[in-house]
Amino acid sequence: MSDDLAALAAEAYGYGYPLLHDLRAVAEAPVFNAFVHQRRVPDSPTANPDLLYSTAQLDLSGGPLWLRVPGTGGRYHVVQFIDAWTHNFAYVGSRTTPDEEREYLLVPPGWAGREAPAAEVIRVPTMVATLVARFAAGPGAHALQDALTIERMYPRVPLDGLPGPQAGVPDDLLFLEALRRGLAAFPPSPAERRYQRRFAPLGVFEGGNSPYPTMPREQRRALADGLERGRDALEEAAAKAHPAPVNGWTNELHAFDYNLDYFEVGTVDSPQWTIGDREAAHAARAVAARTNLWGNHAYEAVYPAAHKDRSGARLSGAHGYALRLAPPPPCTAGWSLTVPGERGPSTLPARDARTGPDGSVTIVIGREDPGAAANWLRAPRGEYHPVLRVYQPGGPILRDEYRLPPLEPVE
Repeated sequence: MSDDLAALAAEAYGYGYPLLHDLRAVAEAPVFNAFVHQRRVPDSPTANPDLLYSTAQLDLSGGPLWLRVPGTGGRYHVVQFIDAWTHNFAYVGSRTTPDEEREYLLVPPGWAGREAPAAEVIRVPTMVATLVARFAAGPGAHALQDALTIERMYPRVPLDGLPGPQAGVPDDLLFLEALRRGLAAFPPSPAERRYQRRFAPLGVFEGGNSPYPTMPREQRRALADGLERGRDALEEAAAKAHPAPVNGWTNELHAFDYNLDYFEVGTVDSPQWTIGDREAAHAARAVAARTNLWGNHAYEAVYPAAHKDRSGARLSGAHGYALRLAPPPPCTAGWSLTVPGERGPSTLPARDARTGPDGSVTIVIGREDPGAAANWLRAPRGEYHPVLRVYQPGGPILRDEYRLPPLEPVE
């Protein structure tokens, strides 16, 4: 019996981790139902210099919300919608909607009230959700961020906020207590609810008082051991999650394909972009939450990273490299190559790249400037990983037909 409980607790850890990790991040927000804007690119070696982010944590327990998204005059932008289980369930922006100011009515689960005919309705699967808006950086980006607004339909209705654990729960079972409260507050789809019933012996569906403060010692020990095993298993899976390199590059196209039940505007409900096996989808969801919380689908953007040169050696500032993109990455919203550095990232956006007569782009990466005629990115002194960011990638990338060439060592 103890072994069965421990094995079930280990499985529950991987299953519940995305929800609880998401809620911890949501709890850090200074306010609900309002955007917090990133006004400049952070001073970080791995920062994305292409985009400015605006993030909002939603609480729909007080009723629907109005979301207004500005037109951008052709500037790349996207608003990504993420439910409490970390499923990407909607996107609005350059890829999905006309480039004009638009208004959306975001409605909570089970909403059956008045819906405004002038606004497009987006159904939010959980009472708490996250919006991540991305605008191409540059002049005018701050004004677009400010024009991104959320308004409550019923501003005087109190909000439920986030559920908290019951007092007196032992520390080693707080994960299960948080999961018990989270399952009650944020139930998933009917198909997921049927799957969740397997965890009933763990006490996570007990209503009212928590079962964990008074749980017998042997049962508590089995659950705690299982949670520890589940934690170790997730760490191991996260460490092995990277795809095999091709020409020294890794590019994960399907890390966020675990949403199987909710597809609003901008999402793609097709076998290519969903993990058909529900247990495999749960495993992918846990790894994605552990390694890259709130990442978006590859059909919105991809981020290949280079780890080794043509000879298989790790990239280092002790050497120079050349990368010839022939042709450049196919996409409709631009690309950039970024090299992390001690003084911030060095980046080359597609609009600034000098092209050859055949349309190819050759980029030199190294410590020394090769001259004004070259596309040059400064390299740091130690090892590093360049990142190619491609926005609204084309079919050859999404079908894994476009292969990036290896970096060639040069003097």
